[in-house]
Amino acid sequence: MTRQPTFEIRKATRADAAGILACLAEAFGPYRDQYTPAGFADTVLTRATLDHRMQSMTVLIAEDGEGTVVGTVACGRASPTEGHLRGMAVRSGWQGSDVAQRLLERAEWELQAGGCSRITLDTTVPLERAMRFYEKNGYLRSGKVTDFFGMPLIEYVKEVVPAKPG
Repeated sequence: MTRQPTFEIRKATRADAAGILACLAEAFGPYRDQYTPAGFADTVLTRATLDHRMQSMTVLIAEDGEGTVVGTVACGRASPTEGHLRGMAVRSGWQGSDVAQRLLERAEWELQAGGCSRITLDTTVPLERAMRFYEKNGYLRSGKVTDFFGMPLIEYVKEVVPAKPG
């Protein structure tokens, strides 16, 4: 029997910044040539843009038993009833494990606990595997496609039941 590697999901702190940036760079690195330079920079972030994201959204991390950030996602309210996800990334050695699923579930829980009944996310054409993952988890294309630094940005949406207080 193969033992699954263990990890913990928790809210990120500023001390996790280097690990989050490394995780984003590793997860999106294989797609660099399919992104515009500005689109790639906005996806993998810098310390300054990560600081801004951490101020405006809840950033979650998956951390292995050695304290390494192996996955991340950010979630925040776009309106009183709509939440938004950004920056889902899982390190290459952890892809195909339960990390992405658990990060997504925790982010959805955070938004539902905040009263959201709708969750949106955006993704780019090169991320076909991510699109299949989101669709498997109940996200549907909304039909909205916007410009992301010269690339099509596809919106996905999922209707959820907000958590009841108490």
